Amino acid sequence: MASFTRALRNRAYLHSSVSFLLFFASWGIWWSFFSPWLLKSPEEGGLGLTGAEQGTVYSTNSVAALIVMFLYGTVQDKLGLRRHLVILASVAMAGVGPFFIYVYEPLLKGQFMVGVVVGAIYLSFGFLAAAGLLEAVSERTSRRFGFEYGQARMWGSFGYAIVALVAGFLFSIDPHLNFMVGSAFGIACLLVQIFWKDETPAEAATHIEPSTPSLSDMAALLKMGRLWKIILIVFCTWTFYTVYDQQMFPDFYTHLFGDVKHGEQVYGVLNSVQVFLEAAMMGVVPILMRKVGVRNILLLGFTVMTLRILGTAIFSDPIMVSIVKMFHALEVPLCILGVFRYFTLHFNSKLSATLYMVGFQIASQVGVVILSPPLGALRDAMGYRTTFLIISGIVAVASTVGYIILKKDDEEVDGDPFYRDRQEPLDTAKAGA
Repeated sequence: MASFTRALRNRAYLHSSVSFLLFFASWGIWWSFFSPWLLKSPEEGGLGLTGAEQGTVYSTNSVAALIVMFLYGTVQDKLGLRRHLVILASVAMAGVGPFFIYVYEPLLKGQFMVGVVVGAIYLSFGFLAAAGLLEAVSERTSRRFGFEYGQARMWGSFGYAIVALVAGFLFSIDPHLNFMVGSAFGIACLLVQIFWKDETPAEAATHIEPSTPSLSDMAALLKMGRLWKIILIVFCTWTFYTVYDQQMFPDFYTHLFGDVKHGEQVYGVLNSVQVFLEAAMMGVVPILMRKVGVRNILLLGFTVMTLRILGTAIFSDPIMVSIVKMFHALEVPLCILGVFRYFTLHFNSKLSATLYMVGFQIASQVGVVILSPPLGALRDAMGYRTTFLIISGIVAVASTVGYIILKKDDEEVDGDPFYRDRQEPLDTAKAGA
């Protein structure tokens, strides 16, 4: 509590926290209903796309996000702590409402592929790749100005959760309201970046070690057989789950209700509760990890993932599906924190950020590019429940393979050793984890 009180007196911490809150509020107010907006009929305020067309949108978004991610990373390494790119992203956030209403929507209706490409570029600069940019800048700032990065990042989760409470109600009235509120938060974020000064020393802006890997670094890593095993597991678990959760579940859930508008409102509230729980579990999972180990945390995450997808294929009652939806709040921290600690345990810890980017972030993005169109077409042909059964089966098989090929915590330890609570004294354990 004392450390958090000190952080509140740190201007750099407050700047990062407010930036995260406004950024994720600007994104969450419309992103949580992006899939239903694409699929809803024009009479209901949507675009009426097919599942295959929706998959094309998501796939192209992922390609653009990868390209912009590299661009942002390369330039930001030269800028250090300076927030020029964050300002650029905030400009795109501020204009997201007019862009959706007057550019993106008309293009998707009249010139679909042109709209897909234009939208992918715009959304990548403003949101999809900007999330990693903001996180990288904040993490660097935390090291320079002495505050805990996680204590700043949690405000992003709270921002997303808060807007999710009202997103469903706005969407049921008019989706354009969600986009315009997103612009309002974007304008606020832009003003914060322009007028809030951290008094960053000039030398701090240029003497920060690069965190984005070069292409040669990535090429060297891709020669490692152990990394390809992780990429395979990520592709067959996290990537399939991402397509399921982002592109299919929202529309599936809202149509469980007799009145779709009521379903959208309930989904907004449910999504908000889930994000709050997810933020809380980010603090619980590291404690659990010290009890059961890194490998077991990952396997538990894959198991929860399988049960979440399978549950939505089995249950049709909105209450039961809502309960199953809450599994997401546990699954995300288990997988995210487990994967990162697995890399720092079994690989050179100095390359942990690069390994996480190549083995998890990029692998999952490329997977979304590949999987979105065929899974969307599968949903069109066979419906949600059959598609969910197939996806859950694939994730279950991949989880079983993971049980076989994932290294135990005491095998091939090339990075920072991991000790469970019972394996060493408390003071040493704290240093090891």
